[in-house]
Amino acid sequence: MSESPIEALDLAALLCSRVCHDLISPVGAIVNGLEVLEEEKDEATKEFALDLIKSSAGTASKKLQFCRIAFGAAGSAGAQIDLGDAETISRGFLEDEKTKLAWNLPRALLQKNRVKLLLNMLAIAGQAIPRGGSLTVDPIGTGETMGFKVTAAGVNAKVPPAVPSLLGGETADGLDAHRIQPFYAGLLARACGVKAAIAMDGEKVVITAQ
Repeated sequence: MSESPIEALDLAALLCSRVCHDLISPVGAIVNGLEVLEEEKDEATKEFALDLIKSSAGTASKKLQFCRIAFGAAGSAGAQIDLGDAETISRGFLEDEKTKLAWNLPRALLQKNRVKLLLNMLAIAGQAIPRGGSLTVDPIGTGETMGFKVTAAGVNAKVPPAVPSLLGGETADGLDAHRIQPFYAGLLARACGVKAAIAMDGEKVVITAQ
């Protein structure tokens, strides 16, 4: 992998900030729900608060499972990750009443950085359809050197700002908790010896790593 233009400590700090950003909303909802349970006497309101706590705890758990693989160490150096497990945590992180995931990859073990790259590609694809839609994952090639194609389709689908240059390793405008994720995806791609790219294909956004 080519030398990163960001210090290791700054990269770690920004990735931690990104994870905190993802988790602050569901965790905050849990805290609010607990406060309602403590203060309210109305049974209907307390039941609503309990439902909110359960839902938010589930959301936080799914986000943590995704972030653990997408940004974390995910086992020892050289470890492999099951694509079936990657599918499960991706569905938990991305799918809801507005967004559906079509997973066309075979069940296989791949080197962890390659799977981490795939999850980061999916995170970017989710940002490309803020109003929901469909995400489709297809393989490029086979075996240990398999690449990926992620297609995002939805109303007003568009390439998120600065993502093409960040995937390429450019940081001219600086990095923050929002920009660090696509930049990190580019680092993972180069570590895997592939090139990551994003572009419009008609009204769809396509992200590739090959």
